[in-house]
Amino acid sequence: MRTAFLFVLLVLFSAAGAQQPLHVMTFNIRLNTPADSLNAWPYRKDKVASQILFHGTHLLGVQEALHDQMVDLQQRLPRHKFLGVGRDDGKQAGEYSAIFYDTVRLQPLQSGTFWLSQTPEVAGSKSWDAAITRIVTWARFRDRVNNKEFFAFNTHFDHIGKEARRESARLLLNRIHQMAGTMPVVLTGDFNAIPSDEPIQVLTDATALIQVKDTKPLSRQPHYGPTGTFTGFGPKERDNDPIDYIFIRNGVEVLQHATLSQSWQGRFASDHFPVFATVVF
Repeated sequence: MRTAFLFVLLVLFSAAGAQQPLHVMTFNIRLNTPADSLNAWPYRKDKVASQILFHGTHLLGVQEALHDQMVDLQQRLPRHKFLGVGRDDGKQAGEYSAIFYDTVRLQPLQSGTFWLSQTPEVAGSKSWDAAITRIVTWARFRDRVNNKEFFAFNTHFDHIGKEARRESARLLLNRIHQMAGTMPVVLTGDFNAIPSDEPIQVLTDATALIQVKDTKPLSRQPHYGPTGTFTGFGPKERDNDPIDYIFIRNGVEVLQHATLSQSWQGRFASDHFPVFATVVF
C-alpha cells in the first residue's frame, strides 16, 4: 500500500514538473547612445532589468545590446548568464543579439552564432541589400524541471534591406530545420517587419515544408497589452502592428502572450516594448 501511494505521488510530481511553464521574452533594449538624452541607457538599465525579473523570465532574447549593456544586465540578473557575441567581429564589437538564460531552470548544451549573409560562418559579413551586419544566436538547452531539450534562436533583421530581410528569413528557417530537426524550437527577435510583410510571411507560411508559428494567436489566454511593439520613446506605440515576435515550432504550446507596456512617470524601459509568452513543451 505504501509503495502504491509513493508511486502515485511520484506520478503527480512528475506531471506537475512537466507542465511548469517556461517564461520567454524578446526585448530590443535600444543601444547605449548619449543622443537619447534622458532616455539614454544609464537611466533605463534598472527598468529593463526590473521587467525581466518581475516576469520571472527564464529565456530572454535581447537585441541592440552593446557589450557594456551586456555587462550591466549580467550584474542585474544574478541567476542568469548569456550566450552570444558582438556582430562586428564575433567577439565584443558591435551589437549583440544574445540569449540570457536562467541557470536554475535551463542548462545549455550547445550554442553558437551565424551571420545573416551568404557566408554565415564569416564574422562581420553581410549580403544582399543589408545596411548593417546582422546575426543569429542559437542554443540547445535542457530544461532542468522536465528534462526536455529544445533549441532557442534569437535575431535582429535588417532595418533597411527588403531583400536582406526576405533572404534572412529563408536562411534562418533552413538553419532551424538543419539544427533542430523535430525538436521544439523557440525563436525570438526584432524582425523589423509587420505580419503582412514578406519576411514574416516567409517564416509563417503554412504551406511550406519549414515554418514557424507566431505565439500570439496560439495563446490559450487572449493576448494582453498593446498589439504594436515599437514606440520610439514616444508616449505610446507607433502603430498597431508588431515588429517584435516570439515564434515556436514542433510541439510547443502557448499558455499566455503579452506586450508589456509599463512606464515610469511617462518613460519606458526602451523604444520597444518587450514581448512575453509562457509556453510548455
